[in-house]
Amino acid sequence: MALADLLTASVVPASEARPRDRELDLFGLTHRGKVRKDNQDHFLLATVHHQIAIHGTSLPEPDRLPLRGERLATIMLVADGVGGSAAGGDASQLAAETVTRYVSSTMRCYHTAGSAEEQEFFSALRAAALEAHAAVCGEAEARAAANAAHTMATTLTLGIVVWPWAYVVQVGDSRCYYYWDRELRQVTKDQTVAQGLVDSGVLKPERVAASPFNRVLASAIGGDAASPVVTRLDIRQRGCVLLLCSDGLTTHLSAADIAGRLRTMESSEQLCRSLLDLALERGGTDNITVVAGRARGEHEAA
Repeated sequence: MALADLLTASVVPASEARPRDRELDLFGLTHRGKVRKDNQDHFLLATVHHQIAIHGTSLPEPDRLPLRGERLATIMLVADGVGGSAAGGDASQLAAETVTRYVSSTMRCYHTAGSAEEQEFFSALRAAALEAHAAVCGEAEARAAANAAHTMATTLTLGIVVWPWAYVVQVGDSRCYYYWDRELRQVTKDQTVAQGLVDSGVLKPERVAASPFNRVLASAIGGDAASPVVTRLDIRQRGCVLLLCSDGLTTHLSAADIAGRLRTMESSEQLCRSLLDLALERGGTDNITVVAGRARGEHEAA
């Protein structure tokens, strides 16, 4: 093949090209709401890079070297502590920290994303959630031995973007939504007793909100069972949005409410603040956490 043919074959449409770091529009916030005394939610937004740590050099200007390599992944995480006590907040913090350490220590797995060996990446994501589960359970046992509060559990919704794929790990009832072309899709399924009754045909979907089992988790980090589910999404279209949130948002906002705000979105920050304000206006009965991310077009990059 001629060089010109190779160059032509390598051209990728701008709408599908890998976003540069400056084209990422990421924002997250958390609020205790108008009723709760404490905020047990935690969130994380991060990018993962190869890093060079210089421990000694004779070079006069080492800061000019490309110390931070190409972005391997983008991480979006929401954890909602369970139980209404400080231990819930401790559980969500511990889960977020454990997952972050785990995924940063398994960077080689990022290279299997989207490949024939992708199951290795799926397994690593499930293992990250189970590592967090073990850490929270271990802390609860230690507190029990010390006669301290030991009921600890949290939800975990984790999005990891390895372009052009997004992998979403779900434990509990915090949610991930995907928005594109004016349509909103709920990526995750709530791991609650009520949703389990719907899946088995015992409860009608329209009765979930009124069910006493709607807020009872069937799966949670640190709970009796943790059953991580991994979903893969194609997010190569510029302008598509990933939104993660705790149930403090979805208790007050319907999918139509969220979609309406997304259709008038100016930035991830404006979107998150707008959703938070609306949830607070409608009562703010729980902690509220919202995290959003998208890849802007070249003309939109800051």
